Amino acid sequence: MHPLYKILAQAAGRNKVKPGEFVIAKVDLAEINDLYLQVLLSFKEMEGDKVWNPQKITFVMDHYAPAPTIKAAENQRKMREFAQEQGIKHFFDINRGVCHQVMPEEGLVWPGMMLVATDSHTTTHGAFGAFSTGIGATDMAAVLLTGEIWLRVPEIIKINITGKIKKGIMAKDIILYIISQLGTDVALYKATEFDGEAVKELSLDERLVLCNMSVEMGAKATYIRPDEKVMEYI
Repeated sequence: MHPLYKILAQAAGRNKVKPGEFVIAKVDLAEINDLYLQVLLSFKEMEGDKVWNPQKITFVMDHYAPAPTIKAAENQRKMREFAQEQGIKHFFDINRGVCHQVMPEEGLVWPGMMLVATDSHTTTHGAFGAFSTGIGATDMAAVLLTGEIWLRVPEIIKINITGKIKKGIMAKDIILYIISQLGTDVALYKATEFDGEAVKELSLDERLVLCNMSVEMGAKATYIRPDEKVMEYI
């Protein structure tokens, strides 16, 4: 069974899963950015009182930093108040950086975890060997309430990148070339795995770029097998 399927199976409390099945998976970390005040509104509409686990929730104010309008500033204020009321300690304000950098830097991402966030580029954390995917406001509100996410097990596309990387070629160049060859819809609701000698050669930062951009080909999630570079980082 593929490592991504093992993650989903463990999160769903099952021995195995297969593509096309629907599962209810327990979430290890849920991240909300400052574009998604609707998460809190939907949480209240669902008659939410307390979040399921404040230690497994993080807010990152990274899309409007600083807030360009009064409305954006008000939304951020409401998120700060919600986090304080709920006892959510993992709150990273406008001076901390982009969520997909902040979470690994704060030790919140690790191999084998189930991570959801209100950002399409959440596929980034496949570079750590996590199952990480972006979800919408209503789904995230349900996660805050229950700690679980309902999803379909994706098929997996394995992409082998062979050869040596020439000087001046970056991970962004590689993934844009792959997308240009395979198309922007080749991985719709599928997961991509990157492997091969060129991938092993990439730094962890470059692997994050590779996984981050995978959503531009439709990927639900992305995966690179953890190696010593990942273990040294975490």
